[in-house]
Amino acid sequence: MRSDFIVNVSEEDFELEVINYSQNTPVVVDFWASWCVPCKVLSPMLEKLTNEAQGTFRLAKIDVDENPKLASRFGVRNIPAIKAFNQGMVISEFNGALPEPRVRDFIRNLAPSPSELSLEKGMTLLKLHQWVSAESAFRKLLETAPAHPGGLLGLAKSLLGQGASSEAALILRNFPASHEFNIAEMLRPLTEALVLSEKGAIPNSEEPLEAAYKNSIRLASRGNILAALDGLLDILRQNKRFHDGGARLVILGLLELLGDDDPQTRQYRSELASILF
Repeated sequence: MRSDFIVNVSEEDFELEVINYSQNTPVVVDFWASWCVPCKVLSPMLEKLTNEAQGTFRLAKIDVDENPKLASRFGVRNIPAIKAFNQGMVISEFNGALPEPRVRDFIRNLAPSPSELSLEKGMTLLKLHQWVSAESAFRKLLETAPAHPGGLLGLAKSLLGQGASSEAALILRNFPASHEFNIAEMLRPLTEALVLSEKGAIPNSEEPLEAAYKNSIRLASRGNILAALDGLLDILRQNKRFHDGGARLVILGLLELLGDDDPQTRQYRSELASILF
C-alpha cells in the first residue's frame, strides 16, 4: 500500500530522498529484493506502519539488485535490512523479518506517533494558556485514544481555563488510575468550586471573607487566574484554615492550571508557603 510517505529510492536520488530528507524527518530505509521471501512479509508491514504514522517518518525502499552500490556502501549482506536515518546518519537498524510488535517498537523509538504529537501540541498550548486551541488538540488525541490519561488531564485543564467546569468535573470524577491521577485529584477542589459558582450555588454573604471567596472563584471561572490567586491569598492571610483548608486546595489547583513553566507560579508558591508556615 503506497502513499505520499513511501518512496522508491535509487543511487541517483539517495542523497536527496534519504540523507537530505532525514535532516527534518526520520527516514526508514528498507533494503529488499523481489526474490527475498522474508521481504514479502516485512515490506507490507513497514508500509502499513508508515501509513499509520501519517508523516512522522518516511519509508524509502531500495531494491538491492538495482542499487548494488548503496547496498555495498551500507554493508548490506543479508536482506531484508532496515536502517533508520536521522540528521543524515544511521541511528538504528535491524535485519530479518521481525514480529510486528518489535517493528512497532523500532518505529516508536524513531518518531512520535500522531497521538504523541497531539499530546505534545496540547501541552505546549496549555503552557501558553491558549485554552481553546489546547482543547482542540486534546480532543483530537482522544478521538483515537479515548482513555489516554494525559489527553484526559489536558482536556480537563483546557476546559477549566475556559470556565467550562461541568465537563471538566465529569472527566476528573471518572479519571483512570495512572501517573496523572494525583494531578487530577489536585484539580478537583478547584473544579468543584467552579461548578458551584457556575450553578450559582455559592451563597451571598455579608461576611467579608466569604464575599471575597465568591469573587475569587468568579474570577477563576472567567479565566482570570492571577486575580483569583491574589484574592485567595488575601483570604488565607486572614484565615489560614478558611473553608476547612478548602481555599488552600483551590489555590493549589489554580497553580497547577497556571503551570510550573509560568514565571509567576514560583512566586505564588513561595507566597503561599510564607503564609502557611
